[in-house]
Amino acid sequence: MTEQKAGKKKKSNRQFQAETRQLLNLMIHSLYTHKEIFLRELLSNASDALDKVRFQSLTESGLVGENETLEIWLAIDKEKKTLSISDNGIGMTRAEVIDNIGTIARSGSLAFLKAAREQKEGSGSEDLDLIGQFGVGFYSSFMVAQKVELVSRSMSGDYGVRWVSAGEGQYTIEEIEAPERGTSITLHLRDEVLDPKDPAEDFLNQYTLQNLVRKYSDFINYPIKINFEKHDSGAPVEGEEKKEKKQEFEVRTLNSMKPLWERDKKEVKGDEYFQFYKHHFHDWEEPADILHVKAEGTVQYTALLFIPSKAPINLYAADYKKGIQLYSKHVFVMDRYDGLLPDHLRFVRGLVDSPDFSLNVSREILQNDRQIKLIAKNLEKKVMDSLKKMLKNKRDDYEKWWDEFGKAIKGGIFMQWSNKEKLQDYLLFPSSHKTEGMTTLREYVDRMPEWQEEIYYEAGKDREAIERLPQMEAVREKGVEVLYFTDKVDEFLTQNLSDYDDKKLKSVSRGDFTLDDKKDDDKDKDKDKKDDDKKEEEKSEHQDLLDKIKEHLGDRVKEVRVSKRLRNSAVCLVNPESGPSFNMELLMKEAGSAPIGRAQGILELNADHPVFGVLKRTFTKNREDVWLKEYSELLLSQAQLMEGLTLDNPVEFASRINDLMVRATKG
Repeated sequence: MTEQKAGKKKKSNRQFQAETRQLLNLMIHSLYTHKEIFLRELLSNASDALDKVRFQSLTESGLVGENETLEIWLAIDKEKKTLSISDNGIGMTRAEVIDNIGTIARSGSLAFLKAAREQKEGSGSEDLDLIGQFGVGFYSSFMVAQKVELVSRSMSGDYGVRWVSAGEGQYTIEEIEAPERGTSITLHLRDEVLDPKDPAEDFLNQYTLQNLVRKYSDFINYPIKINFEKHDSGAPVEGEEKKEKKQEFEVRTLNSMKPLWERDKKEVKGDEYFQFYKHHFHDWEEPADILHVKAEGTVQYTALLFIPSKAPINLYAADYKKGIQLYSKHVFVMDRYDGLLPDHLRFVRGLVDSPDFSLNVSREILQNDRQIKLIAKNLEKKVMDSLKKMLKNKRDDYEKWWDEFGKAIKGGIFMQWSNKEKLQDYLLFPSSHKTEGMTTLREYVDRMPEWQEEIYYEAGKDREAIERLPQMEAVREKGVEVLYFTDKVDEFLTQNLSDYDDKKLKSVSRGDFTLDDKKDDDKDKDKDKKDDDKKEEEKSEHQDLLDKIKEHLGDRVKEVRVSKRLRNSAVCLVNPESGPSFNMELLMKEAGSAPIGRAQGILELNADHPVFGVLKRTFTKNREDVWLKEYSELLLSQAQLMEGLTLDNPVEFASRINDLMVRATKG
């Protein structure tokens, strides 16, 4: 180190420590790809300096002039290729510059270097953003500058201090004349920034700077100003002499300084919330609800959350970017942080501002510490309470909202069993109880007669398709309510939602479904018992026929039996007691998932239908009659079609129909 004095001025050349040189080299060449972050860091530092002088002025009169405005200035000099960031904050003495700027180790550079190396080696990512965590934000300026010049005068100093470095292992520091309190940082920009591949990295462009300030620092409490060049876009009038246009500038404040979420929610009008929502989240539909939360205590934060009323078209796509914006002391640090709300609330938009966040919260190695988890738990409860209130007090609005976002709530149960208890009361399903509107599981159970022990449902592409199913004939006859599972996720939902309020969910298309002996009327019980006895006799009487049909159909069906659920239809295909259903098979194929094999169903025949009489007579006359095989094939194809299944050989099916028509005309 060399040092020289010149009157009251002294200048010294100093070497950075070894780890500091490594840090600067890493930062300049390979640390961070989003170079724009430097502006956020320098503006945040300037804001901190202004906070300090404002606080100091509360006890030290005259520190801030009566008409003095605490502010930050940006200045562009295209000829010199420099960008300056200045503030009239607390400033620094020579010793403070050496401690705070000259010695990075005090800011945690060793820990920073270790974390940076681990990140690069562990994930291969070059998109590190660890700066704010370790207090080395000032050095992010070397990502864009080949030389950095800092001039500062402390509120208590007689002289200013100039600090200059090219980031190559050394810096110079000297005392200078500086008339005003504060700090100014001048960045001599690198060539790649002066001619950037990405226009968004043109940091001598006033519009680029304006956009970056609005993105990262819009709500800093102090005005961020710039002499903005005015552009005259008017065309010259014909015949006028061409005159060289004089540059005109206007002072423009780039940030709003008005974080809506910090205002008392009683003072914020509904339209103000809506305009903020439109501007920040680009949704032109009014949100279904707005949550403005301010918490103090163990963890301090303010949240402004919006529950949308319309789902974006890609909400359920793999590339949908979910998450909440994060701010630290009004400084934007991350656009979509997905660690505050569970996946089934991915539709919620909004922001959280907390002084307990450090600027490193946008880093990919963010630790889910206790504070983050506490905020997450509170916000989830707030959102769920809002939905519960909408369901109770604004049922029509909730049903419209459910049409848009219900699949997300259902997905929460399907993807994680532990969500069942907290989400099941929010579910809505269409039902046979009414032709319009939907019902909750609670409402269904409250309507159940005493004899009913299970919650009945049926899956299909829509209400009409389900109501046409022959399996619905018995439940319709007995007036039993059935939930309609018309969403693709519904039937998969039952893997984790197998019961509700100690009532099991039962599909009316499962092979073990029965309504027998479940009426409390003695007369009905006697009738059901007689019908059951009759079915058993028929089963015994017709068993040989049923076995022959099974022989013809082979392993394409699990069983052939007389039906207890059919009333008007001749045949139906029901799902086995366990395993994938026909509807699941269709959905898996539609989704392009790995084939699970055709669901092996149970073929049920209505012994009271005339078609069964034809089968019986044909079998009695000749057990090996070729037409018995043809009839068996036709009935299976018919049952498959009613289930919405694709026939293995539709040409063969058409041929059998033609043969049957010809036979009928011959008598």
